[in-house]
Formats: sequence, structure tokens, C-alpha cells
Amino acid sequence: MIGVRKIIIYLVVLLPTLVFSEESGGSQFNALNTLWILLAAFLVFFMQAGFGLVEAGLIRAKNACNILMKNLIDFCMASLGFFFFGYAIMFGGEQPLFGNKGWFLIDAPGPDGLPVPAFWLFQAAFCGAAATIVAGGMAERMKFVAYLLYSFVISALIYPIVGHWVWGGG
Repeated sequence: MIGVRKIIIYLVVLLPTLVFSEESGGSQFNALNTLWILLAAFLVFFMQAGFGLVEAGLIRAKNACNILMKNLIDFCMASLGFFFFGYAIMFGGEQPLFGNKGWFLIDAPGPDGLPVPAFWLFQAAFCGAAATIVAGGMAERMKFVAYLLYSFVISALIYPIVGHWVWGGG
């Protein structure tokens, strides 16, 4: 009888192979690289929980729920902003200021051997973590809607532009 642990191990090892093993654009996706990038993205995503717990521990108890909700919604806004505009600005070409290809991940360029959605998730996790760092400094000082607007703007424009200058070819 196969145990639950063996089934989980088989799924973790074989699922990326089954999903990403077909040829696309003349290059075959490397399943092990994809698995590694997804694992790293999930670990970076857990930084959100760490930031939330640190910030909740540093503020008054009556605002703990508010800061935890800010951290959760912050990642949602960061994911949307990075999906709509951020990825294209950060990795959408070799222009000096910002990229201009891949809006909404349509025909978005990506690294060789990795599917674009996996690479996007990895980069979106870092974008969300970068946006969340500021939440601790603004705890108990900013209205919720204004913070969501900040989160979207930093994830859709500011972080991707600076990221393009450093990693995106700008």
C-alpha cells in the first residue's frame, strides 16, 4: 500500500514533468527548474505571513486584525498590478527606462527553460514582499483604501521600473 507521503512526493516530482514537458516555441521546459522556481516562489510567499506576524506584534492589539488584512490584501493588489503592468514593464524588452511587451502576460518574454506563468509567480512573490515591507512603517497611520492604492501603484509601476533597470535589461 502506498502511503500518503509517497503520493505527495510523487506529485511534487512528477506533476511539473507532466504539466510542463511539452515543447513550446522550440524549447523544452525543464521540469526540475520549474519545480525549483515554484518552490522558491512559495517560500517567498511565506514571507508575507512573517511580515504580518511581525507587524501585528509591534502594534496595539486592537489594530492587529487590520494589519493582517492589509498584508493579505497587499499581496492580492501586488499580484494584480504586477500581472496587468508590472511584468511587462520589468521584463518586456531591452529599452533603457522600461519594457513595453507582454501586457497582461500576453506574448510575454520569459527565461529559457521556464514557463512564463511560473517565472511570473516567482517575481510577483518578490514584488508583493517588497510592497508589504512598507506596511509596518504605516501601521495605524493610514486608511485602508489609501494603502491599497499605494500597494497597486508600487507593484504596477515603481518596483517594476527599478527592477527593469537592475534585472530586466534596462
